[in-house]
Amino acid sequence: MISPEEVQKILEKAFPGAWVSAEDMTGTGDHFDIVITSAQFRGKPLLEQHRLVQAALAGEMDKRIHAIKIKTRIPA
Repeated sequence: MISPEEVQKILEKAFPGAWVSAEDMTGTGDHFDIVITSAQFRGKPLLEQHRLVQAALAGEMDKRIHAIKIKTRIPA
């Protein structure tokens, strides 16, 4: 089990300066709804943006995270 705060910290480290929200969708600590706004997504297609987020969480996806729902945004 991993907390939403831990997920958020991992993503904030991987995407410095990003705004990150992570919510536990089921209350079991293994399904997360993630929203992240980062300038690192600029110029990248949506699939690549999501792959960057998945890569940042890869270590936990193998262990404590079962599923994620991702919404990426580019700051104005």
